[in-house]
Amino acid sequence: MADRYELRFPALEIQQSEGTTLYAFAADGKQVPLFAAVSRVGRDGESSVTGYQRPEVLAHINAIRQYLESDRPMIPNSIVIAFDGRVRFEPARTKSPTVYSRPGTLVIPVDEEQSEVDRPGWIVDGQQRTAAIRDARIDEFPICITAFVTASDDDQRAQFILVNSTKPLPKGLIYELLPSTDAALPAALQRKRFPSYLLDRLNHEANSPLRGMIRTPTAPDGIIKDNSVLRMLENSLYDGALYHFRDPDTGEGDAESMLFLLKEFWGAVRQTFPEAWGLPPRRSRLMHGVGIVSLGFIMDAVSDEHLPAEAPTVRTFAAGLAHIEPICSWTGGYWQLGKDHLRRWNDLQNTPRDIQLLTDLLLGEYRRAIRRSRGTGNARPRA
Repeated sequence: MADRYELRFPALEIQQSEGTTLYAFAADGKQVPLFAAVSRVGRDGESSVTGYQRPEVLAHINAIRQYLESDRPMIPNSIVIAFDGRVRFEPARTKSPTVYSRPGTLVIPVDEEQSEVDRPGWIVDGQQRTAAIRDARIDEFPICITAFVTASDDDQRAQFILVNSTKPLPKGLIYELLPSTDAALPAALQRKRFPSYLLDRLNHEANSPLRGMIRTPTAPDGIIKDNSVLRMLENSLYDGALYHFRDPDTGEGDAESMLFLLKEFWGAVRQTFPEAWGLPPRRSRLMHGVGIVSLGFIMDAVSDEHLPAEAPTVRTFAAGLAHIEPICSWTGGYWQLGKDHLRRWNDLQNTPRDIQLLTDLLLGEYRRAIRRSRGTGNARPRA
């Protein structure tokens, strides 16, 4: 019958250890659903766990699909599939087999009328990638597949746990690598690339007040968490002072103008709060995520008083920071966060709520000072 046939793939049979055989081959990702299914985690009628895959994550799938539809996409890591005994390997006739592998053909039976659960293969790793290829508006996309043959659900589940329990790359390392690649990336990583570029320059350029102070995987001696600086930069890029220099079409922009403003501002912070500058976050909330992110909004507010007519300088920023300096308790004392809301200086944490509380306090004080200044006849505060 036309809906029953065999797919034959050139493959390598690899002896990994005694009793363990793997098969490596390439196939069009659009074909994978013909012979492999996803076994989702659930419970049977006796409350026993069945399956082993988590449900499809739509946002992740959509991000991969968009990447696949871009120019020159690449997925180098293999999908892992467990096959049952219906799949067979036919070794090639060769006079020079290698120690660990031999070439041949992997033969996979296909019955298009079968239900998903009756297919000969189960996807152990690569559920989202397979779904993204399936849904992408592309004609084909070859992928690498690593497979093994077993009739045991326990073996499949054990391999799923082993494959997915390995520690992923630290996000900080991924972000640190982003500026050095021009390749098309999923949207979430694309958004991080330009802020990561700015962070890298702030952390390494000689005239940066933040030089060597941002802790990254390759600069572990820094005291400010890289993620805190990234959040500050992203806030400003998408809705703050750096937006003035941003190209909305690319998400990047005039890096030199942005870096000038950032260096001038953090130079002014260093000048205004010398006793809190350069201390570990446990001793200074200025160097803590809650301080870095909150002060980023002050940078935006001061800049808004001057841009686009002129770029603020250290002197300009220092004049703005002088308005909030009396209420700051970076290294001791209490924060007066409301009429009846006192918090010890080190009780503020790097959480959205505490960042919002501190931002509201600092911006409120700064704006009241600006209104008082304008009430005396000054249209704009000047250094």
